Formats: sequence, C-alpha cells, structure tokens
Amino acid sequence: MSACRPCRGLAALGVSLGLIHATAAGAEDPAREGHTVLQQVDIIGDPSEIYTIPGSAHYLDEKAIREFSYDDIDRVLRRVPGVYVREEDGYGLFPNISLRGVDTTRSAKVTLMEDGVLAAPAPYAAPAAYYSPTTGRMHAIEVLKGTSQVRYGPHTTGGAINYLATPIPYERDTYLRGQYGADDEYRTHAYHGDTIETAAGRFGYLFEAFLRGTDGFKTIDPAPGFSDTDETGFHTIEPMVRLAWEPTSAIYQRLEFKYGYTDKEADETYLGLSTEDFRRDPFRRYSASRFDHIDTEQHRTYLRHFISPTADFDLVTTAYYNKFARNWYKLNDIRATAGGLGTNLSLSSALAGAEGGDGLACLRGELACNLRVRANDRSYYAWGIQSEGTLRFVTGQLDHALNVGLRYHTDEEDRFQNDDIYSQAANGAITDVARGAPGAQDNRESEVRAVALFVEDRIEWGQWWMTPGFRYETLELEQRDYRPLATGGAAVYGEESLDMLGGGAAVGYNITGEWQVFGGVNFGFSPPSPGAAINDGLKEETSVGYELGTRYASGNRALAAEAVGFLTQFEDLIVVSNIGGTGSGEDENFGEVDAYGVELSGQLDLGAANGWSFSNLYWLAFTYTIAEQQNGAQSTDPESIFSFGAEGNKVPYIPEYQLTIGSSLTFARWGAAVTASFVDETYTSASNVETEVDGLGNPDARFGTTDAYTVVDLSANYELTKAATLLAGVHNLLEEEYIASRQPHGPRPGIDRTWYVGVEIDL
Repeated sequence: MSACRPCRGLAALGVSLGLIHATAAGAEDPAREGHTVLQQVDIIGDPSEIYTIPGSAHYLDEKAIREFSYDDIDRVLRRVPGVYVREEDGYGLFPNISLRGVDTTRSAKVTLMEDGVLAAPAPYAAPAAYYSPTTGRMHAIEVLKGTSQVRYGPHTTGGAINYLATPIPYERDTYLRGQYGADDEYRTHAYHGDTIETAAGRFGYLFEAFLRGTDGFKTIDPAPGFSDTDETGFHTIEPMVRLAWEPTSAIYQRLEFKYGYTDKEADETYLGLSTEDFRRDPFRRYSASRFDHIDTEQHRTYLRHFISPTADFDLVTTAYYNKFARNWYKLNDIRATAGGLGTNLSLSSALAGAEGGDGLACLRGELACNLRVRANDRSYYAWGIQSEGTLRFVTGQLDHALNVGLRYHTDEEDRFQNDDIYSQAANGAITDVARGAPGAQDNRESEVRAVALFVEDRIEWGQWWMTPGFRYETLELEQRDYRPLATGGAAVYGEESLDMLGGGAAVGYNITGEWQVFGGVNFGFSPPSPGAAINDGLKEETSVGYELGTRYASGNRALAAEAVGFLTQFEDLIVVSNIGGTGSGEDENFGEVDAYGVELSGQLDLGAANGWSFSNLYWLAFTYTIAEQQNGAQSTDPESIFSFGAEGNKVPYIPEYQLTIGSSLTFARWGAAVTASFVDETYTSASNVETEVDGLGNPDARFGTTDAYTVVDLSANYELTKAATLLAGVHNLLEEEYIASRQPHGPRPGIDRTWYVGVEIDL
C-alpha cells in the first residue's frame, strides 16, 4: 500500500451519530455478582460495559426483535447503521449482509456466530453457504464493526455478528407465542426453563421449539400437469435444549451443554423475472421454476466450561460441532431442442431477451426447450475447541484487562451434485425427464484446518483508555476433486497454507460519565476459499480501517447516541464471482476499494425525559457510504458481475444512503409502534451500467440497478392479563413494490404487504 492511501484515509474521516444499547443475558442473577466470566460469550455484555468496547458496537434486544414480530434478519439489522443487506427471498432465509463495504454475497465476509461459536456451516472452506441462524428464536443480536473485531475471525475486514439464543433462566420461565397471518403463515415459539438449587449445586435447563411455515407470497404460472401455483413458501422446525450445572465449590464453575436442530424446506428459486414482467406483477414466478425446492438439515452442539478461580481471572473453554446438509434442486439454465429453442442460454440472458425473446418464452412455458435442473447437494462439517481467558491486573497507575484466546478449528465442504434434463413441449408440458448420475456434475471436497490466536489488552488510566491487540491465524487448505474418476482419470489433490496477521488499537476518553470519544485503526484480513488459494494462488484480502466517534448516554437513559466516521481501505478485495450457475462461483480478486462514510443513530424516550407515566420512544439509524473501486476491475469474465469495472465506479449492492426511523408508545395495558426504512438504489455490477448488458454488451438481467424504496411496518399489542398479550401488525404497510436484487438471476422483489395476529404468554 502506498503511503498516500492512509493519508487520504485519515483526511476523509467524518463524524456520525449512533445508539448503543446493551443488556447481558442472566446478568441480573445475584449469585454471579462479581463474576464476569459468563459475559465472555457476549460481545457487548451489560450496559455499563458499552464504554469499554474499543469500536462501534450495537446490541438489539428481545424487544427490537419481537416488537414487530420479525423473523427476518434483513429487517432487524435496518436499525444498525453501517450494515447493508441485499434482500433475496423476502423472508431473510438466505441473507446477504455486508458491514462497511465488503461483498454482500451470502454474508461470506462477515464472521457469523451463535453464542460466541462460529455459525456458518464451513466458515473457512465455504462461508457463502445457505444458512443463517433463525432470527425469530433469538434473545438478542450483537453487531461489531471497526476496531472491535480483533477477537472475532476469520473475517475481520468487515465485522462480526453474534446471535444470542434464549438463555437458561435463573427463575422458572414459560413462554409461548403463537400467530397466524397472510399467505397462511403460522408461527409458534415456545420455551420452558428453570434453575434448581440442590446440595450438589445449581442445575439449569431450557427446552425450546420454534416452528414457522407459509405458502409464500408469490404465484407460479400454471402448466399442464401442474396446479400447485401457490406453493412458494417454506417450513421450519427448530427444537433446542440447554443444560447447565454450577457445582457447589470454592471457586465459581459452570458447565453448559447446548444442542439445536434445524429442519427447513422451501420452494425457493434462483430465477427472477424480466423487468417488463416484474413491473406488471413482481410476485409472479415462471412455470419453469416449479421444480425448485431446497431441503436443509443442521445439527449444532457445544459443551462449554466456565471457571473463575479468582476475582481477577476468568476462563471459558468451548468444544463445538456443527453439521449442515442441504440439497437445492433448482433450475440452472435452459438448453436447445429440435423445433424449439435454438441455442443454450443462461437464465439471466434469457430474462434480458436473448435470442429474440425465445429464452423468455421457454421460461414462461410457451416454447419447446430443455430445462436443466441441478441438484446442488452439499454437506458441511465444522468442529473445534476454543478457549478465552481474561486476567485483570494493575501496573503502576494502569488498570489492565488482558484477553487471550486460542482456537483450533476444522471445517469441510463436500459437493456431490448432478443434473436432470426436463424436456418441455411448446405448451409447457413436461414430456420426458433424463436423470443424471449422482456426482456426475460435481464431486469434490474442500477442507481447512485453522489455528487462531488473539491477544487484546484493555488499559485504563484516569479518564483515558486504550485497547491494543493482534490476531494471528494459520491455515492448511486442501481440495480433493473426484470428477476425473468418472472418465477413468485419477482424483486431483491440492494443498496450500496461509498465514494471516492483523490487529489494531483503539483509544478513548471519557469526557464525563455520559460522554465518550473514541477512535482507532484496524488491520483486517479475510481468507480465500481453498479452491481459489490452491488453483488460482489467491492470498488473503487485507484492509486498513479507521474510525472516529463519540457516544452519549444520559443518566436517566432517556437519550442515547453514537457518532462514527469510518474509512476502510481494502487491498486485494475478495469477491464471489457469481452464484447460481453463472461464472465460476469461486473467489476472485477485485482489487483496491475505499469505503468511507458516516453512521448516525440514536434513541430518545420522551416519556423518561419528562417523567411521564408512559414511554414515547423515537429511534433513528442513518448511514452514508461511498464504496469506490480504486483500480480497474481485474476480471474480464462477462459472467461475473465484478468484471469490467473502472476506477471510481461504485461497489455493487452498497447503497449510498440508508435511513431507518421509528416511534413507539407504551402504556400500562397497550402499545403501538411504527418504523420506516429507506434504502437507496444501487448498481448491481462493477461496470455500473443501468441497462441489462454485461461488459461485452450481451443481454444479462443481473446487470442494471435496484430500486430505491421505503418500507413501513406497524405493530400493536394489548395486555389481556399480566401473562397474556394480544399482538397484531402489518409489514410493508404501504405495499411498496421494488426490485430488491438482480442476483442470482434477474429482478427479485421484496415481500408484499403481509399481516399477522397472535397471542404471547409469559408465565
């Protein structure tokens, strides 16, 4: 990196405003007073700890999730500035999350965790997988950006998101939430837990179940032999159990076991619409997508040991195992046939009118063609052990909280895919199906073994504090390709190793008990996939991130705000070339990118400020971002949306402006809330074209722009008894219709206006 780039970065830093709100699960338990060991699985901790966070951080509690009955991480994260989400399915089943300018694809560049454990099915070997923790069952969600990331890898260029599942209660708690809504949607969330005092110590338990299903908000065109036109939804079943034991001993210890299971199936597709058809009916699906269906199954478990042998030392050790399997059987492309479609076409080119509209006619079921449907059958495994210790000590006038963490991790992706060919007649009827042999399309494995170490020291003297730290990871990457075996060849093996070093430091000053200023620099990294490292020689993405901000929280908590200006300068930005049968689907080097901007957020409770008997809360989250290429795109692959970009062009799917505002009234027996989110239009390719053509001028519906849009959500509740509350709400109240994305294949809508009614019981 040249010396001028950091200079330009420091000069570009601005100031912004943002809310931090934090509560620690179980922190109210008096038996644990003085023991901070349990907070180490949370990023933020309790409200008093927010001023010790070295960078920008946000905490979304149960109310932020439940108030509008959200089960869509895209909607929940609208209340956090500096977070960009590319909607895909309308329900948040397959989120695409970016923090401060990294590639949005499948949230691959964000470290996702659940209760402090890596949550992606294979966070090293294949982070861009079809899994995200279910938002609707969560207790809280924590978001870290900037200089707060040293502890959380392997992706430290953007940030980290930690989902906090329902904790074991320290008093008996029974909860039930049931609701019904538009598109025959049902949802049930129930749990029961308690902690019991015995002579051998305290035993805690929690049993939880989350179920959700819907017929979907889209309609598939009918075709001969096909009439299930409304089946475009999904169904989810998620049980979970947590057990804990705190033995009666001279030192504080706790053993905790957690097991969760997810079974999800969805009639989802990669296929979008032509722009003309979208403007007529954005919730239509072509008959060619009627075979598309995904089945997923996940097992996740950990065994965790907490110990606090002295008041100044805590240690948390976690052994974990995750297994995830999925098969997305979906339309991949269309093939020529005698007397019909004259040439093979990708779905995106067909949607953009290639071959005089013949491809689009095929998708509509109006032309003879062959539909190639791919069984994207993959399995993922991840296991490891991690340990984090905190030592508090004093040197002279300096107070230290030294954190050291070590993790060994292994994960693997296994692909075993095949193609089926459906012969379609001119009237859309299927006349024949040719089944492909399992593994014939793809049969390979990728594996990564990683050791990670971080050291971070929180140093305080007077009103000043500083948090220097570093993170080191060493990776062994391996790929095994068994495809040549099908033609009599030999399997191909490849290996590569990678060492990554990053870190940073933050400095802050507590002006008063309410005001704080802080700033810092973070040197981040993000590893490439095994295939990209072994076959293409890609090295890790690196970045230098700067931030400068201020926090304020009034003594009565009526007003809270944070202001942050940020700049992240990426070197060798890694992007996923494409998803859904176009491009290689592998990582590629995009080059240098600068992402800088302003983050504003805050909340004001007029009720608390004025001593009213009710709460009148207002909140705001605003983000201004410029994410620009600093060099011409290195790719000239017309299949990649990251090809043919020029210096100064904007990074795809990073909006310049985002704004979320909201207000709520909460009285003794009833309450209501409204929130509105505006998202600016974005370019959908690095070439920054507004028409549906790739870098070579070929028709392609993935190229162009998204729509700017504003979505309004409304909720209300009425307390029948101390234990039972009636719920109701509307999402997308104004029935906004907009192109949310052009990935994977062509224009895709946000969800239609939906409503729900329900009841919540908490005993």
